[in-house]
Amino acid sequence: MKKKLSALLPYGCIILLAILLAFNYQLFVVKNGFAPAGLNGVATMVQYKTGFSIGYMSLLINIPLCAFAFFFVDRKFAKRSLCFCLTYSLVFLLIQRIGFEAFQYNTEGHDTIYPVILSGVISGFVYGICFRNNASTGGTDIVSKYISKKRPDLNFFWVTFALNAVVAAASFFVYAKKGDAGELIFNYKPVCLCILYCFISSFVGGSILKGSKTACKFTIITRYPDEITRDIIRELKHSSTRISAVGSYSKDERTVLICIINKHQIIDLEAILSRYEDTFSFTETVNETYGNFKRIK
Repeated sequence: MKKKLSALLPYGCIILLAILLAFNYQLFVVKNGFAPAGLNGVATMVQYKTGFSIGYMSLLINIPLCAFAFFFVDRKFAKRSLCFCLTYSLVFLLIQRIGFEAFQYNTEGHDTIYPVILSGVISGFVYGICFRNNASTGGTDIVSKYISKKRPDLNFFWVTFALNAVVAAASFFVYAKKGDAGELIFNYKPVCLCILYCFISSFVGGSILKGSKTACKFTIITRYPDEITRDIIRELKHSSTRISAVGSYSKDERTVLICIINKHQIIDLEAILSRYEDTFSFTETVNETYGNFKRIK
């Protein structure tokens, strides 16, 4: 029973995220004359020009992409992404039928940056949580996942940002308006708004994907491992891992201490190390920590 519940829990989270993104598009995007990002941005431009609903366009685009992901990326990822895309499309179509005009943020061409910021943050949150649950919002997310699988050295969110730049360029032509004489008047504003949206959503999504349990790793090379470890335990309530080492040039024996501390304790540990001569250390940022040893009291 517990196994079944734990297996269904990610799908419940994905469904809630899909509902949130559907409301995000309807309330903050569709009335404000910019394409948000990815293939859903393409769907937004299609709806703007033809009236063909984003919900239907999303289904036409994402069902084949999820099938592609099932065979060429990851089956669990594909099934969860399909769950997201179906929920998003159906909820968007329902919202579109109901209307929700009273709640829509329609700037009427003024101060459009505010709905861009709002929608970008919400989308970035959805993207980040989705990928932490091995799912995606469909569209370019699936394409980026495939590229990242083939080229793991490429950052997923920046690959997505590059693909979205194509959407931004297309929006320059899609959102052009006709002047009084029938000539097309091009405007860079939709392009700028699309790029800003993509940057905000990529930044927020990337931050969530990195994790919130950031810490600082100290690597300490010293002759005084016992004394430093004693001070770390007593003052910081942390410990360290000890490794024996030999200097490559001097051949002198040293001890390497590895210690993970909270970021607000950096100054305290530096103060401890300053008490001991012939001690060298360097620090690194740790994006995520897992597990925990018994807490030192």
